[in-house]
Amino acid sequence: MIHYENIVPWGRSYTEYVTMFGLTPYFLSKKVLGCGDGPAAFNSVGNAFGGHITSIDPIFSLTKKEIEKRIDQTFGEVINQTRLNADKFNWDMFGSVEGLGKIRMKSMLQFLSDFEQGLEEGRYIAAELPKLPFEDNSFDLALCSHFLFLYSEHLDLDFHIKAISEMLRVASEVRIFPVVDLNANRSIHLDAVMKMFPNSELVKVNYEFQKGGNQMLRIKHEDSKTQIEIRKE
Repeated sequence: MIHYENIVPWGRSYTEYVTMFGLTPYFLSKKVLGCGDGPAAFNSVGNAFGGHITSIDPIFSLTKKEIEKRIDQTFGEVINQTRLNADKFNWDMFGSVEGLGKIRMKSMLQFLSDFEQGLEEGRYIAAELPKLPFEDNSFDLALCSHFLFLYSEHLDLDFHIKAISEMLRVASEVRIFPVVDLNANRSIHLDAVMKMFPNSELVKVNYEFQKGGNQMLRIKHEDSKTQIEIRKE
């Protein structure tokens, strides 16, 4: 069983973001907010491709060296827990636990190399759900990777509802991945969240590292006229 005392910094690649959120190249023309991105490569690579991506995370209040230290402190723990629970994952994408570690570290190093410049440019902002420092309707799309639902043991239903409401305040559409918890079980909050937000739907995506974790939750703002395509498998 996988269990973390706290939410750990763990960065995923740009390609993983594109796949798990079903993003088409069209999204690069839109204003995108990544919530809880941590040390992911999505912002650095996406903006290098001409995108308009802003990321928020409380870890961005730390210096580059402090974030690097946090990554070093948690890397071994995450890899060890993954190895002990290898049966909960599909290994087609990464090949092995060692392969996973190499790809994750590469992504986090891409983030670290971009962090200070991105901080100056306002692409990385130290903030956290459920309170965002943006005006209403500031973004076309808000993404939340491996935070909501994944940490259902740490974050209660009230937090989820407040966080999603806040993302919908600042963005026309919200996408959350995955909808399973750390042990690949359907989140205990998912049904209640979908009932609370009737403009929500589960969308299958072409990404499944956790077994059964191949769906994202898509929620549209009630007044949204923006249509952002989802990549078809």
